[in-house]
Amino acid sequence: MILVGDPSSIFIPELPRSRLGSARLRGLRLLHTHLQGEKLTPEDLMDMVFLRLDCIQALDAQSDGKPGGVQLAHVLPPNPEGRTTEVFPPARVETFRVDLTALVEGLEEEMAREGGKLPADGDRERAVLVSVGAKPHSLQERSLDELSALAETAGLAPSGRVTQRVQSVNPKTILGRGKLAELEVLALQAGAQVILFDQELSPAQMRNLADITERKILDRTQLILDIFAQRATSRTGKLQVEMAQLEYALPRLVGKSRALSRLAGGIGGRGPGETKLEVDRRRVQERITRLKKDLSKVRERRDRSRQSRAKANVPIVSLVGYTNAGKSTLLNALTKSEVAAEDKLFATLDPVSRRIRFPQEREVVFTDTVGFIRQLPAELKEAFQATLEELDAADVLIHVADASHPEVEEQIRAVQAILEDMSLTDRPILLALNKWDRLDDEGRSRMRNAYPYALPISAAGKEGLALLVDRVLARLGGEAAAPRSRRGLDSGRLTV
Repeated sequence: MILVGDPSSIFIPELPRSRLGSARLRGLRLLHTHLQGEKLTPEDLMDMVFLRLDCIQALDAQSDGKPGGVQLAHVLPPNPEGRTTEVFPPARVETFRVDLTALVEGLEEEMAREGGKLPADGDRERAVLVSVGAKPHSLQERSLDELSALAETAGLAPSGRVTQRVQSVNPKTILGRGKLAELEVLALQAGAQVILFDQELSPAQMRNLADITERKILDRTQLILDIFAQRATSRTGKLQVEMAQLEYALPRLVGKSRALSRLAGGIGGRGPGETKLEVDRRRVQERITRLKKDLSKVRERRDRSRQSRAKANVPIVSLVGYTNAGKSTLLNALTKSEVAAEDKLFATLDPVSRRIRFPQEREVVFTDTVGFIRQLPAELKEAFQATLEELDAADVLIHVADASHPEVEEQIRAVQAILEDMSLTDRPILLALNKWDRLDDEGRSRMRNAYPYALPISAAGKEGLALLVDRVLARLGGEAAAPRSRRGLDSGRLTV
């Protein structure tokens, strides 16, 4: 392919994509002329990285039109120094002797070998995790730990991570071009097909990133939506997930978007599917309108069920908490049910209610709901309103927290903030510190000091549940049928 440009630049058209394995180069090298005898520039190296070229060469064109020096550069496989590119010193054309075919084959073999040293991932796509923001690196790393767990839940294999602390993110590409080049090389070295951002990307950022890299671009919101799409089994759950995904996709259906065109199946492409993501805005809006009507009927039906329970004067106790805190396990332990409980994020999407009769001839309905998470996508809050309204009918909330989690305090604060946003702090809230049996003496002492009113329990081991039930019944007392305004004295506090 011969390209002709001007003294300052050349335009490279869309290149063939037939050889774009995750750890393979494109099978093309770029040999271009420099007119002033300059060496390879940082822009040259970035073009090589983003286009995944085998190598790039700069040929010095002398004033008489004859070739002078030549310089070569190529990407590097993983190395202890963390270098991303190898730049050879300039050499005369007559003395330049490099077997490029052997060089490229060796690079790809080394990258494939190093990729094979990563944890086995089967048929899962590999992903590089990225966090960009003003938070300290330690907080970014902890947030990436959660993103890594989300990726594992979605079926991705985390294979590397990048953090960058900046006062303000780049509005066009969230990362600067230099950092993007490092990220692209890291993805190539790790054999990653996906670049996963911990922050939500704007439609413009996603389109710009898709124009720069040929890897699949996902953000935290897309990942969570994909997990919900995998987990949804009931008709209501599927309706809610589809609406959330379409709400997310709607502003991203404007103009050219290779980012969305790559989501044809696999992580980030479930739910509406490829055809729905490529329909025009009018059809998407019509579909959202129909889904809202269907979900409105669901809300009406559940409201009638809640009213019937209220007429029967049966109090409701709802389990809330961070995802994977053990709410479903606690429901099973309290009611002897067999609700699906897994050691995964968002194992439960649809509300599950179980009625239990106590020896005091008292009946109580326990309800398990979808778990919360930091930065819960706004689209999910709206779509899952029919599910979350179950919490509004609760007489008592049991806030289940994973006491063994290293970020338990942040998780508790996140759940409290969500409850406040949903105006659910006007009723008694019991804090249950689950998985207490996993803590050592020092950890238990720390948790007691931080949350002196909390109840230590082990849902799996059924420890502390009798005290929890006693406190629930005490909070219900004779006020189960009382107006909510009379039960708002402990608003926002953890009460026992």
